[in-house]
Amino acid sequence: MESQRRMRSISVGTPGDDVSQELDRLIKLRGRDLRLRKVDQQNAAKIVNHLIESLLDFLKNNEDQPLFRDVSVLTSGSYYEMVKINKPNEFDIMLKLKVPRLEMSELEEYQGVFYNLKLLKYTREEIKHFLLEDERTVSATKIKAEMHRLVRKFISSHFKGKGWVVCRKLVNSPAVTLEFNNKEKEDDVMSVDIVPTLEVPQGWPQAARAGPNINNWLGKKCRRQIVSKAVYFVPKRPKGRTLTDNAKESWRISFSHIEKEMMQYHGNKKTCCESSSNKCCRKRCLRLLKCLIEGLKQRYPQELEPLCSYHGKTAFLHVLSDRVTDSLWSPSQLSVSFMNLFGYFERRALDGSLPHFFVCHHNLFSPPAFPKRALAFLTNALKEQRDLGLPVLKMPSPSAALVPDPDALVPDPDALVPDPDALVPDPDALIHPNPINDTDSIVAARSYVLVYIGLLVVIVCVGIGCAF
Repeated sequence: MESQRRMRSISVGTPGDDVSQELDRLIKLRGRDLRLRKVDQQNAAKIVNHLIESLLDFLKNNEDQPLFRDVSVLTSGSYYEMVKINKPNEFDIMLKLKVPRLEMSELEEYQGVFYNLKLLKYTREEIKHFLLEDERTVSATKIKAEMHRLVRKFISSHFKGKGWVVCRKLVNSPAVTLEFNNKEKEDDVMSVDIVPTLEVPQGWPQAARAGPNINNWLGKKCRRQIVSKAVYFVPKRPKGRTLTDNAKESWRISFSHIEKEMMQYHGNKKTCCESSSNKCCRKRCLRLLKCLIEGLKQRYPQELEPLCSYHGKTAFLHVLSDRVTDSLWSPSQLSVSFMNLFGYFERRALDGSLPHFFVCHHNLFSPPAFPKRALAFLTNALKEQRDLGLPVLKMPSPSAALVPDPDALVPDPDALVPDPDALVPDPDALIHPNPINDTDSIVAARSYVLVYIGLLVVIVCVGIGCAF
């Protein structure tokens, strides 16, 4: 109980004061491991950029649907915010459609995040094909269906047999999802979400005007600049089985372009992370929380189906607006900062309340989007993680690889000549050692080398003896 009490009352200080040495070591090693490799980023970016450039050319020249000819790209999501973990295998691309001015009509039962979008006046422009019977309300289902049809046609005509496939439609997803299967690496699957987007430039809706709370963090001037920006809407309906016709045609408000900007200029002092002398650990903390959430979802996919990385990102933004001083996020404070973030996320789950960062009256932990049973399971899972020292952050143990294969002890005649490349160590293995059982694996590797050398010497000596 004493250790739990100490962990729950984390404050600013050295990691050793609040976090055990073992947990401190785990957090630092895992935080370093989660970074993307540059070569992987370059390869992924080359593939995705070629896809998007080809798609834009296709839409620009398509004769089927003029509305989709004049689109512009908005990149969003964890990859472009530089907080993606493990592999660059997920990309979010928003395609902004050029439409007349719109007005927003909030669906009050959904606390300010779902809206119906209507034209300010009747029109004869191409958007008319995607309106409901009143000839003013923009249909989310029609826009999404047409985006899906165009992307399918594009893939079949430009990328057939080249690894890209269109995934099936999901009712509650605003995206057309493409997957790329690498023929050279079968397990290396990459996905791209293409989301049609509408812009409303004439100010934020009433429900969002109280947020975001960044005056002390990024400053009042920055807040005024952010609130003056346009907001975007994506064709996503609320979760639920008994939706009204208005809800089925609703659009969800999106602040992803603003979130990306805040991630880029994230410091209380505008010079944060501009040089090696003033780096911070903010993004590493978010990567660690994303890793924890991803690990929990892999362990309990059904029980934690409603949980997603956006819950962690929202908690992260709230903590940034509260712990504003850059010195609190110095690299040496990584363990303390992460446990502070973890503690906030745990408390939000325990309270059943995680306010949307921009629409503060909307609770991301409220049903039906997040059922009470799933929230209770999440609360227990987070408590278990804290009590056990965050085992979900640990890398899989290589113990299985340390069990010798009996067949491997029988020398292969073709293997008597050692492969020079096999003696060259993997540089990444030296830069990013496995945080669990790393010493044992090194000792085991050396033992295998000695065994093989000994066998080789014996066979050579026997061969020389037979020759004479």
